[in-house]
Amino acid sequence: MVHMNTHSAHQNGINAYLSVEKTTLSGRETEARVLTKAATQLKYCRDNWNANDRSQKLHEALTYNQRIWSLIQGEMLDENNPLPKQVRENILSMSILIDKRIFNVMAYPAPEKLNIIININLNLAAGLRGSA
Repeated sequence: MVHMNTHSAHQNGINAYLSVEKTTLSGRETEARVLTKAATQLKYCRDNWNANDRSQKLHEALTYNQRIWSLIQGEMLDENNPLPKQVRENILSMSILIDKRIFNVMAYPAPEKLNIIININLNLAAGLRGSA
């Protein structure tokens, strides 16, 4: 009998979803959607800061953003990435800023601290859509 932990099952579900979505959308459009979703989650937290479930929603949104930006970092470090080196380096620099801000918000939550992450996510998503 094979036992699969919940994380693996969840990850397999995400991978299945992404593979189906990638067949229907360009890779850049998929990335833009994910970044937009991440920004939307953070906007919800910012705009509903006094909600009873804020702590849980904020944790979920920040964790989701961390995962996305970890994937982006991995892609930018891949030497086979077709983006010009300077573009990859600029995105890596943004990712370091995002990481620092996420950890800062986790330690010292404040709604205005979410703005820079929201704006970078939306601007990068817009750029991806423009080049799709």
